[in-house]
Amino acid sequence: MDPLRQSPSRSSSRASSPRTLPSEMLGYVGIEAVLDQLKIKAMKMGFEFNIMVVGQSGLGKSTMVNTLFKSKMWKSTMPGLGVPTPQTLQLQSVTHVIEESGVKLKLTVTDTPGFGDQINNDKCWDPILGYINEQYEHYLQEEILITRQRHIPDTRVHCCVYFVPPTGHWLRPLDIEFLRRLCRTVNVVPVIARADSLTIEEREAFRHRVIWAPGTSLGSVGVWSGGECTGGLRSSVCGPQIQENLKTHGIEVYPQQCFDEDINDKILNSKIRERIPFAVVGADQEHIVNGRCVLGRKTKWGIIEVENMAHCEFPLLRDLLIRSHLQDLKDITHNVHYENYRIFRLNESHVLPRGPGWVNLARAPASVPAPAGPQANPGPSKVGGWAKDNSDEEC
Repeated sequence: MDPLRQSPSRSSSRASSPRTLPSEMLGYVGIEAVLDQLKIKAMKMGFEFNIMVVGQSGLGKSTMVNTLFKSKMWKSTMPGLGVPTPQTLQLQSVTHVIEESGVKLKLTVTDTPGFGDQINNDKCWDPILGYINEQYEHYLQEEILITRQRHIPDTRVHCCVYFVPPTGHWLRPLDIEFLRRLCRTVNVVPVIARADSLTIEEREAFRHRVIWAPGTSLGSVGVWSGGECTGGLRSSVCGPQIQENLKTHGIEVYPQQCFDEDINDKILNSKIRERIPFAVVGADQEHIVNGRCVLGRKTKWGIIEVENMAHCEFPLLRDLLIRSHLQDLKDITHNVHYENYRIFRLNESHVLPRGPGWVNLARAPASVPAPAGPQANPGPSKVGGWAKDNSDEEC
């Protein structure tokens, strides 16, 4: 269990008494009304959720976002219709306010067109990691002011959905290298995009297939030769399953096992981890199937229903991001990822720009050991690179 997620000990609280005895109530007090108060206040303020989608062009990222929130968040474009391929990675964000049953959600979606589309994709992840850390920096700058806003705008990325091409064989070296860096900075949920191009058997084989041999660099690309493989790429008979391979590369996707707080969390999250990466299909058009109006993709063989578990695992992704783990994604972002960034930056506060309400925070005393993680290998830059090369960091 991460120390940031643990409850404070008794010795750390001066006001706590050494013994807490149960008290028999003589009548109704109304303590349960606190839940109603919290609900009313939360509905007045609304909620914020920031999601990033990463993947090469043509994998249906925009359509998937529209399907998730049943709104026209992004205008989908068909590949090959005269839309020029971006020469460099360009991040685009759009914000909408969605209201359902009186609950308002301020949703910000960040797309990454151009990722992985170039011939030379060396360090193509730098703009994405830089953007994520830039949002942490904006939040930190507001947080350290003497006169702070009552509600600090939260633009931090709470979840990154990573779209894996449906090759049916393995992940690319680019995917492995990027995921290794990304999982240390933000919650990552990988999905197999356009899963309707694979059969059910191919999906399961892809999910459990070894994706990249341990110890293989980007320069040594294996060659597939039927039943055997040379170099780094190996088939399912050559190595362990995909989950073990992710652990070998130090890739901790969400939900991280070390953050399961109780037995109920462990049971629920274990079922989710068994199905990751989800095989999903996106569609923002409705069709009539057996008298029902469903979201789906129409082909000459029939209609692929995106909310039908027999067709794809989109319902699992939707439930994870919205119905069961939305608040947990925000909590881990604030208590773990942002906290790591905050510790690193405040310990180097002498480089912070002096602005209105500047607070000069002294460096940590030399006698205080530096926390493991971001301070062990701060990286080449002051902001945006502290978590890139820390290969020994644990969840």
